[in-house]
Amino acid sequence: MFTGIVEAIGKITSLQKKGGDYQVTVNSGDLDLSDVKLGDSIATNGVCLTVVELSSNGYVADVSNETIKHTGFAHYKDGQLVNLEKAMLPTTRFGGHMVSGHVDTVAKLTRVVNNGRAIDLWFDLPKEIAKYIVKKGSITIDGVSLTVNEVEAQQFKLTIVPHTSEQTTLEKLTVGAAVNVEVDIIARYVERLVSKSDDGVTMGLLAKSGFLK
Repeated sequence: MFTGIVEAIGKITSLQKKGGDYQVTVNSGDLDLSDVKLGDSIATNGVCLTVVELSSNGYVADVSNETIKHTGFAHYKDGQLVNLEKAMLPTTRFGGHMVSGHVDTVAKLTRVVNNGRAIDLWFDLPKEIAKYIVKKGSITIDGVSLTVNEVEAQQFKLTIVPHTSEQTTLEKLTVGAAVNVEVDIIARYVERLVSKSDDGVTMGLLAKSGFLK
């Protein structure tokens, strides 16, 4: 699990086919790798990847065809900047929201609007995923935990404050850019609850499913 609070910006130095899928090499920049070991997970632009090789300045991870199909890795090239976050510890300050590193879809940036010292980013995403987006809800964009400020049909707006711009790759996005999107996992659980009940979500159903004592 992750929190969506980016720890460093890294760079892809190699993304190559290996066997029937791919392998990526990442220069981890300022990310502290002293407590990382083989088999650990690192969110790379929001994608949970397992470290299979370590070096003094980065790591290597395998990338499945499923990941290539459903994330921005499909168009990443050598030199691509990526947001990095190590898997959270039990003692980690929970500054963002629950992030699994399992990307749901790719969204496209449609508008960039200056808003004081911040910038507003508007994204368009597939209809089947748009239903999970709610105003003031949480969303993960390229591994960054953010709050949704507006929702219009299949589009939503995020306001990026200066600190987030400085610490992540989001300020470098331009109209037309594709980003990895992970919706709030709680929305997925709620949908599952509703689909199991003919009466929708009731207090009884919530209690039975362990959400109430």
